Parts: sequence; C-alpha cells; structure tokens
Amino acid sequence: MMNPAMANAYKNQQIMTSSPEQLTLLLYNGAIRFLTESILAMEQGDMPKSHKANLRVQEIVTEFVRTLDMSYEMSKTWAQLYEYTEYCLIQGNIKKDVSLLQQAKGMLTELRDTWAEAMKKTHMSRAVGR
Repeated sequence: MMNPAMANAYKNQQIMTSSPEQLTLLLYNGAIRFLTESILAMEQGDMPKSHKANLRVQEIVTEFVRTLDMSYEMSKTWAQLYEYTEYCLIQGNIKKDVSLLQQAKGMLTELRDTWAEAMKKTHMSRAVGR
C-alpha cells in the first residue's frame, strides 16, 4: 500500500507529464470523484463535507467554461452543457437535493466519456497518419 507522500508524488508526476488532453480527462475524473463524495456526504447528512466537495466540482466546471475556444460552434454547445451542470450543482447544494447532483454527475460522466472517445479517435488517426 502506498503512503500519502508517495501517492502525492505519483499524482504530481502524472500531472507534470500529461498532455493537455490528458489533463482535461484527469479534471473530468476529479470532478466526478468530488461529486460522488459530495453526494455520499449529503446522503450521510454531512453537509459541510458535501458543500466542500461540491465547490471543488464547481471550480473544475468553471475552469472548463473558461478554457473553451468559442471560435468553434461546438464550444457553444459545450458551454451550455457546462452551464446546466453548474446550475444543477448550485441548486443541488442550496436545496440539499441529491437528484440534482446526480443529474450533474450524469452530465459530467457523459462529457468525460465523449472526451475520452475523441482522444482515442484522435490518437488512432494520428497513428494511421504516420
């Protein structure tokens, strides 16, 4: 079993050696992990822990919106999806509504899976083009 210092060193190394595409995937995975933590904490009645994890997800979603290249039409669609996700996160946090958080988690999971598939297709097309 890895000790916390070794785990942090591994995470830092992973971040430092990742491509921008891989970093985005790591952020999606982190957002989903924090949202799962928020949902579980809310279900257990630990509202401070749920709130803290929810805020971390909101920060990641805000970063996704901030880094969109709006010169692409598809970015406008992604911005709307992020906006809806953020709405669910905020309202779920305010209303202590797990179903809204589950909706946000479903949206982030779909976006993550779409991103991962795009990465795979891009990688395959680059490999064929060599």
